[in-house]
Amino acid sequence: MKRAAFTLITLLCLSLAAIAQGAPATQPAVIRPGENLVVENIPPVPAGIAEKANQYAEFRTAGLFDWNPQQREMLIGTRFADVPQIHLVKTPGGARSQLTFFPDRTGGAQYSPAGNPFFIFNKDVGGGEWFQYYRYDLANGNVTLLTDGKSRNLGARFAHHDNRFAYSSTRRTGQDTDIWIMDAADPRTDHMLLELKGGGWDALDWSPDNKKLLISEQISATQTYLWLADVASGQKTELTPRVPNTEVAYERARFSKDGKGIYVTTERDSEFARLAYFDLATMKPAYLTTDIKWDVSEFDQSEDGKTIAFVTNEDGISKLYLLDTASRKYRPVAGVPVGIITGLRFHKNSRDVGFSVSSAQSPSDVYSVDVTTGKVERWTYSETGGLNTASFAEPQLVKWQSFDGKTISGFLYSPDPAEFPGKRPVIVNIHGGPEGQSRPGFLGRSNYFITELGVAILFPNVRGSTGYGKTFLGLDNGFHRDDTYKDIGALLDWIKQNSKLDGDKIMVTGGSYGGHMTYAVAAFYSDKICCALPIVGITNLVSLLEHTEAYRRDLRRVEYGDERDPKMREYMEKIAPLNNSDKIRKPLFAVVGKNDPRVPWTESRQILDKLKNSGVPTWFLMANDEGHGYAKKKNQDFQFYATVMFVRQFLLGENASGHGGSQGK
Repeated sequence: MKRAAFTLITLLCLSLAAIAQGAPATQPAVIRPGENLVVENIPPVPAGIAEKANQYAEFRTAGLFDWNPQQREMLIGTRFADVPQIHLVKTPGGARSQLTFFPDRTGGAQYSPAGNPFFIFNKDVGGGEWFQYYRYDLANGNVTLLTDGKSRNLGARFAHHDNRFAYSSTRRTGQDTDIWIMDAADPRTDHMLLELKGGGWDALDWSPDNKKLLISEQISATQTYLWLADVASGQKTELTPRVPNTEVAYERARFSKDGKGIYVTTERDSEFARLAYFDLATMKPAYLTTDIKWDVSEFDQSEDGKTIAFVTNEDGISKLYLLDTASRKYRPVAGVPVGIITGLRFHKNSRDVGFSVSSAQSPSDVYSVDVTTGKVERWTYSETGGLNTASFAEPQLVKWQSFDGKTISGFLYSPDPAEFPGKRPVIVNIHGGPEGQSRPGFLGRSNYFITELGVAILFPNVRGSTGYGKTFLGLDNGFHRDDTYKDIGALLDWIKQNSKLDGDKIMVTGGSYGGHMTYAVAAFYSDKICCALPIVGITNLVSLLEHTEAYRRDLRRVEYGDERDPKMREYMEKIAPLNNSDKIRKPLFAVVGKNDPRVPWTESRQILDKLKNSGVPTWFLMANDEGHGYAKKKNQDFQFYATVMFVRQFLLGENASGHGGSQGK
């Protein structure tokens, strides 16, 4: 299907921009990078690329932050200009009124539960993830900094009908996440409740009488424990047992309405995370969702304590259920769009539960369901650049056998065979984490490659991904790290044998740990791919662990292994893409953020320096005002347009201007 032609106004703007940039009338216009971008070896990006691709960059999303406790209206996060900001929506389908106007992203907005006319939110600067909490006064729009302005502060949890909130902060050491409490109406009340060791501590919930706090201690993705802290004395007691040689995760814990127990999701005695109830007097579990053989990904309890809404992750698709806490019986909710549900949150009226839904053919939008009538309402309608998203490709679940017989799965998005007959080039896009999961959500800009260029995109879930049980989740730990590389190697062979895919035209890409996998595939399977595009990727686990921010280091060592152990260090160095860079023979495009606290930009720089005289084409893009991935639309757009050019040139075999290939319609 032919796409709508670019508007005359947009073409005029591009022409005027080219003139303003000094481009001679006889020379083709180019898209110039902003002064905040460091560009190396990337050829000038023709403006013609944007003429066709721009619509795919003009979609919006919306996510629920919080309900107004006194009125049926909500705070959401969405982007109108360059970065996501906080907006107010007063009715289903109503206008989005922008409240915050910062050059950097804002999030985590929560109304005062005491009914005071303010909400708190968090914000960082330049993607550095040193988040601060602020108070926004609804009467006049004044914004007050609440935290110290320097440390990393997250996980705010308000007390019940109170202005106090608990949160974690690295303020004391820059490495340990202590628990602090503050009255949001008066920042001078800020004080440390618990001095803790390690970077994995979070406040989860206040008891109904506000005298106790539920605290989480995360060791790894498969090992999390719960503590109970006295708010007055600061004394803490461990609630969950530690069994030798057994890893159990207890997550998303919430007090029951009567304060006598807690609801929690846990893989205890199971492969999957079930919703469970623990009596605080005995700590014996009652498992509530055993019949569902999938993870319960999130839940929330109504204000009256009578209903729990929970979401399951069933082969990547979300399903919403309502559980009656008295009978402990649950039922599925009808009428919710099929997709990925996030941000589940009850209104204080105990009737409305809100959430966001995204799917392959719809960006994230906010919905609610009335738990008494079952009525589903849509609160936001996100723009999609004028494109008919109903024509976007729906994912197909595919599976293949890896080197050791393990079955690995992924989601394949294929172009319309009527418009693009024959075997299709493939982009393999690997998720991060590594404990992430590729799920069939909205692809945004990536739809351009499928719909306009006829490229198939495959999102694999290699071993170590969540959603397939705790055994599968732990298969990549320690000395099994390179088994994940082999999962992709087996996928490349599967593509080669697939009659609908072109095994001679494969590009691999991914962000964060997916970027590490991309570097690894570029090194160890160079003969099976055309090119690679790692985004904020790791090139050596040793150098990552030595230079990632201190509050992350021990948590990452549990996943990757401890580089201080000689045998583990030797293994890490052996499998490091950095130390196998001589095997890279295909073009490489590295994208990084200068302020990245997780994967320092030097991870990519060090491998590109080694490739400098190898004859391998290398492109490099760094945003000086970004961190772990690009949040600002202007930077996302330039990255997108450069990626389109990279795909056309090195995957499809077109020239730099986007012509000369045979992959078009």
